[in-house]
Amino acid sequence: MVIETHDLSKRYGRVVAVEGLNLQVGEGEVFGLLGPNGSGKTTTILMLLGLTEPTSGTAQVLGHDPVREPLSVKRQVGYLPDSVGFYGEMTAWENLRYTTRLLGLPRLEAEKRIGEVLERMGLADVAQRPVATFSRGMRQRLGLAEVLLKRPKVAILDEPTLGLDPEAALEFLAMIRGLKAEGITVLLSSHLLHQVQAICDRVGLFHRGRMVLVGTVRDLAERVLGGAYRIRLRASAGASLAERLKSLEGVGALRQQDGSWYLEARRDLRPELARAVLEAGGELLELGLEEPSLDEVYARYFQEVRHAEAA
Repeated sequence: MVIETHDLSKRYGRVVAVEGLNLQVGEGEVFGLLGPNGSGKTTTILMLLGLTEPTSGTAQVLGHDPVREPLSVKRQVGYLPDSVGFYGEMTAWENLRYTTRLLGLPRLEAEKRIGEVLERMGLADVAQRPVATFSRGMRQRLGLAEVLLKRPKVAILDEPTLGLDPEAALEFLAMIRGLKAEGITVLLSSHLLHQVQAICDRVGLFHRGRMVLVGTVRDLAERVLGGAYRIRLRASAGASLAERLKSLEGVGALRQQDGSWYLEARRDLRPELARAVLEAGGELLELGLEEPSLDEVYARYFQEVRHAEAA
């Protein structure tokens, strides 16, 4: 495990920010931290970085205790906060050069790395422009360039696509996939669920300081939504197809919309559905499983929480 915590907790007086967190993140994994504002995501990140001390419990990042060995953690972990801070009057190159001095890199090595990360982030052509003239998306890319200067083993990104337009957000997600391809472990905090689902291997859902769900999106869907397979079928067939679909053992909800059939079943019924189309004298045009939506899991979980609290 690259990141591991045991009963990690943080309290501010009577306020519980994080309670009893047991988290494991493997090497090369993209792990998403989800939850409403104030649920404990950012506090968890600050404890992992050694920027705030836990009230109780322990954390290990790359084998180091962030409280006792904060510099060892910071040398190997890149951090992109939700609000990236740069000196606006300085150019992109100058800002990164300042960072390399803090890292203690020799001048020639520093200039080589700066050139590499600016090129990778698509900022080479604006390297001599003051950062004050940069858009939000450009500043975020510069922030990721600063993270990569360390050649980190772990990248912790706090709301990295917040405020970006859709095109810039997609570009940034592609950059995060690039980190994974290089074997860099990514811990991503976000409330943009569709983006988290697109890039994360596993997710953890926070609620009032506790991680209440953890796993793949499929794992969470099985626990919260009941684990039904969702199947989309499009076929050219007569009225008899509807009756055949309804008669199949295991078919639950069934509806037709915009020329397609949508089914829920307790198992994968695609072979039986294909046969039903042929037996109805039709032609199979499309047949596939629909991935459960993280938005739906999230909404259903908190709906159940509200109902339980009101009871």
